[in-house]
Amino acid sequence: MIMEKQYVVGVDVGGQTSKIGVVNARGEILSRLVIRSDTYGTDANAYLSALADAIRECVVECGKTGEIRGVGVGAPNSNYYTGQISCAPNLLWAADGTVEFSKILSENLGGISVSLTNDANAAAIGEMTYGVARGMKNFIMITLGTGVGSGIVIDGKVVYGHDGNAGELGHTCVVRYNGRPCGCGKTGCLETYCSATGVARTAREMLELTDEPSLLRGVEDLSSKAVYEAAAEGDALAKKIFDYTGKMLGRSFADFVAFSSPEAIVLFGGLARAKEFFYEPMVESMNENLMHQWKGKIKIVFSQLKESDAAILGASALAWEL
Repeated sequence: MIMEKQYVVGVDVGGQTSKIGVVNARGEILSRLVIRSDTYGTDANAYLSALADAIRECVVECGKTGEIRGVGVGAPNSNYYTGQISCAPNLLWAADGTVEFSKILSENLGGISVSLTNDANAAAIGEMTYGVARGMKNFIMITLGTGVGSGIVIDGKVVYGHDGNAGELGHTCVVRYNGRPCGCGKTGCLETYCSATGVARTAREMLELTDEPSLLRGVEDLSSKAVYEAAAEGDALAKKIFDYTGKMLGRSFADFVAFSSPEAIVLFGGLARAKEFFYEPMVESMNENLMHQWKGKIKIVFSQLKESDAAILGASALAWEL
């Protein structure tokens, strides 16, 4: 009698790091590992070789060699149907073309099956299975990190679209004229304003446009983290930056609601830690721009899972279907 393999691997590929976890059928992460995603230049094969090595190390660490059913991966600009990553602006090794991600990773792992989806779709599956979206059939997952990702769930199913690329709400246009250039080739994308890098861009713009005193003046590495730290110390300009970011998000959320009428919008990612500074302007802006039938009815909730867990667990859920 052949025993069914009882463990899977979940991988969350981000613009800076990739998080790996071995997961059992109860959704417990038995071992974890983090590697860099941004140190391989344009060499996708080098990254995938390093990722395969890290997966093997993670499996050995928890003693499950030979017991892995499959690998599920959440990554930006990925296609569930083809297993490819294409033109991902935040992944240098996949920025200008198409990477046969699932095929190459599977080969590097000796033929283990690999399933791939958008990183925000993976996070949505994780929240629906283990987090604040349990019991919800209609919601939108928004990931606020290096970029802005999204996973749309309608009637309990992730929306992939006819070609597997549905759910790129971070690349909807929020500034129609003279918008910021985006790595995707467009201008004015939500991602250029409301991601971690977008917050840093807003900070640089506001510092140039005003003489207002700020702790941010003279900061060499002006990042969203620096803006958050300044806001936490009461810096007025830093708070204005988050107010602007919240209003941008809220207006976009009103548009998203008109499309799928979700029960809730779930926020996840590093930038979501700054919710104390952008939550109120975000909710106010969303409700100002909603049609009357939705005003005051759409919940905005924040993931309660550990930041690394939601995407790992969601990605791992793909592997149970292999």
